[in-house]
Amino acid sequence: MRMTFLGAAGTVTGSKYLLEHRDQHVLIDCGLFQGYKQLRLHNWDPFQLPVRDLQAIVLTHAHLDHSGYLPVLARNGYRGPVYATPATCELVKILLRDSGRLQEEEAEFANRHGFSKHAPALPLYTEQDAERALKLLHPVELHHRVTIVPGLSILLRGAGHILGAATVEIVADGITLVCSGDLGRPNDPLMFAPETIEQTDYLLIESTYGDRRHPEESPEKQLAEVITRTALRHGITLVPSFAVGRAQLLMYHLYRLKQQHAIPDLPIYLNSPMATDVTRLYQRFRSEHRLSLEDCEGMCQGTHFVRATRDSIELDQQRTPAVIIAASGMATGGRVLHHLKALAPNPLNTLLIPGFQAGGTRGAQIIAGAPSVRIHGKEVPIRAEVVPMETLSAHADADEIIEWLRGFKRPPKHTYVVHGEPNASDVLRRRISLELGWSVSVPEYRDSVELTPIDPSSSSSS
Repeated sequence: MRMTFLGAAGTVTGSKYLLEHRDQHVLIDCGLFQGYKQLRLHNWDPFQLPVRDLQAIVLTHAHLDHSGYLPVLARNGYRGPVYATPATCELVKILLRDSGRLQEEEAEFANRHGFSKHAPALPLYTEQDAERALKLLHPVELHHRVTIVPGLSILLRGAGHILGAATVEIVADGITLVCSGDLGRPNDPLMFAPETIEQTDYLLIESTYGDRRHPEESPEKQLAEVITRTALRHGITLVPSFAVGRAQLLMYHLYRLKQQHAIPDLPIYLNSPMATDVTRLYQRFRSEHRLSLEDCEGMCQGTHFVRATRDSIELDQQRTPAVIIAASGMATGGRVLHHLKALAPNPLNTLLIPGFQAGGTRGAQIIAGAPSVRIHGKEVPIRAEVVPMETLSAHADADEIIEWLRGFKRPPKHTYVVHGEPNASDVLRRRISLELGWSVSVPEYRDSVELTPIDPSSSSSS
């Protein structure tokens, strides 16, 4: 079996791993590149092989850096199955439709206002392309081994992180490969801990937080302090948030804080039709997360869901203290951009930036102290208070990744550290080598490696 790293190698985005087995090709994850322009340009590159030669795709979870390239392949003629957990399939339907619609709207907006360097600006794909991709989804339950091409099977296990997220175990010709996808945290308030895996020949391990530990500070304490401080100066707290996972976690914490009277009784707005739809899925898939029915109902009743564009525009006229949660999580697109234009120049307001911000995104620029960011062709000054918040991360940190790796009963033949910025991946590589004594490396973009069966006579500690 041969594996080629077509994304999330040397960077934290664009997750794609191509497996070749007996002239058959399987793609593990099918993500968009996000962040730096030189990375985003890869989204327009020709695919590694003709799509007619690709037999199957497997998704670890629904986030766009793992699923968002599907419509491009579907537009270009891919008609094979796309395997994922049932919850991931439902989330992908919401995310890809929204992504296609958003790209069309942004291209139209750029053409109407003339700020694109391209004439005309074109979307990478459309909502119609997304619909083509959605017809290919094949739900696979956790812990049910499925043969997806002759001689190659997959087994999905819970990975925590977000609803539906899974690790993927691939078995072919006596070779076992495990792809971690994005690992969640062992004590996440929403999601269960990632399931332990005891053995594999080869391992792909994510490294988003491979060079750091999450703060021990309580997220609710930090939220209460920031929101109360902002409200006392009659400002608005704006939170760019991923629609899947992060938005629901914020709603849950804010619901609890209001119950405890730890924050003022101010309105909380979720300005994302997509996040609204996603929240309903948390109610539908209640057995897959920690929240009770009472929690789900309470956090929804305490939130104003904003769907209509007109209502979103009116939010920018808000003059009394409030919390506005809006997509996207790294301020790369969506309704949060219009709120940033309206709210970021006012020092009474706060920009609360939760979770990891990939290099090259507006979120990363804002927390780095940029005096302004470019939105829709114009510079928008950042005068609002900026508060980075890493206590809400849905990713395992470096210590939690190492602890998960200790669950293996024998070392893999080789471990590949992926899905991280260069420093994060290399720091985790060193820790795996020094603390666990494993054979480990960090692959580069488009590297290709041969996966061979383990020699039973070799030492288990090699």
